[in-house]
Amino acid sequence: PKRSFGDRGDKPKRSFGDGPRGSRDGNFGGERVSGRFPGIANIGGKLATKNNTPGFRVYDEKVVNRDGVEYRFWDPFRSKVAAGLAKGLEDFPINSKSKVLYLGASSGTTPSHISDLADKVYCVEFSRRMMRELLNVTKMKKNMIPILADARHPWVYQHLIGDVDVLIQDVAQPDQANILLNNYRVFKFKHALLSIKARSINSAGDPKKIFKAEIDKLKDFFTIKQTLELEPFEEDHVLVSMDCK
Repeated sequence: PKRSFGDRGDKPKRSFGDGPRGSRDGNFGGERVSGRFPGIANIGGKLATKNNTPGFRVYDEKVVNRDGVEYRFWDPFRSKVAAGLAKGLEDFPINSKSKVLYLGASSGTTPSHISDLADKVYCVEFSRRMMRELLNVTKMKKNMIPILADARHPWVYQHLIGDVDVLIQDVAQPDQANILLNNYRVFKFKHALLSIKARSINSAGDPKKIFKAEIDKLKDFFTIKQTLELEPFEEDHVLVSMDCK
């Protein structure tokens, strides 16, 4: 069966603390992210975002109340952006005024946390099945705009999207760098976080060589700020942080 952009299939649930820098209580070295980025909290060594829809949970995530504010824990085993933060992402380009284009929104796990942080999140998803799940989220989180479309063809959904500051891309396709470039030519965003899945490009190749080849395609247009391997949260993945030149 055809897999959707960003559809990673079912995985066994794991706790925050299963990774190498952490303990079983979920502390993965939270001092590296505590207070560094607007809207992202460190609660007991775990990433969390202030819930912009108190009482509503997206993927059965744990919530906690601090001083009358509800926070949603952000599981790095369920989100490549959270995995990047857990692995030491040095620059997070999203704030309360950001307009974000999210390619590969899937059922809305990561986009829902981005919606807690940003002004608006345009959620592009190709799979009708995943879109049905995403719609249940966007009905509650009003700053998430669902768009059923193919991320490879941004000119098709261009009329549905306003200004974009940041692109986040998580698509399981063989032409991942080209998808980002096509969207850049249309939307001219300033910053991007790109998740590269090596096995979607070449299931038998050396992941490090695959990552390098994809990143090299971007260097004419972007300054590569950081490349983070996402193990143990995701195998054969990197998260690339970049700014437009």
